[in-house]
Amino acid sequence: MLSVEAGSVSLDRNLVWSGFKQLLPISLFVIVFAVAFGLAAAQTGLDATSTLLMSTLVFAGAAQFAVLDLWGPHVPVLPLVVTVFAINARHLLMGATLYPWLRELPRARRYGVMLVVSDANWAMSMQAFSNRKPGLGLLFGGGLALWSAWALGSWLGLKFGSVIQDPVSLGLDMVMGCFLLAMVLGGQKNLRMLIIWSVAAGASLLAYRYLPENAHVVTGALAGGVLGAVWTEKKHEH
Repeated sequence: MLSVEAGSVSLDRNLVWSGFKQLLPISLFVIVFAVAFGLAAAQTGLDATSTLLMSTLVFAGAAQFAVLDLWGPHVPVLPLVVTVFAINARHLLMGATLYPWLRELPRARRYGVMLVVSDANWAMSMQAFSNRKPGLGLLFGGGLALWSAWALGSWLGLKFGSVIQDPVSLGLDMVMGCFLLAMVLGGQKNLRMLIIWSVAAGASLLAYRYLPENAHVVTGALAGGVLGAVWTEKKHEH
């Protein structure tokens, strides 16, 4: 079982605002990809209302891009659901890793926080928790910053998306990956974490090679998550 410091579950206005400000730099890059999504959605035939509702209610960049590939006069509902679930399955494990801290919140606030959890604010909050610092402000405030940036960028893409038609050509698709790698390298460094990440990476690479598209996301997350859950850290007596 994880030990939870009393101060690490604090969630007040100041902590939320601090988390919001800390994620603003990453949010600028999120806007760029949201612009690309808004443009792609318009070119696919989605109307502005549907596009903005998708970005504000779904808030899942990779899944939203994947949905556009399946969109048309006749939407294949089952493949669409399976694709979105596969891409976002990692959120199941995010929720599991956050539970020791979120369970201290009232149920309404707990699920309110989870509505804006994404890779970046999850990684930063988990790093804060591992250092016995407050992380819920980062999780919720940072999530609000990313969510706002995604919604704003989607709207800008509908209006002015032709300015950035191909963010990949600018290397912007690597920003989030490099950010998450930095979070991993800044976290705990021990044999247990090295083995867990290696197993997750190996399983993901094998799935990418031999399993259907997007299966590597679920496979890698499950492999690392299950090993981390089974191989728990020993508590140190003080």
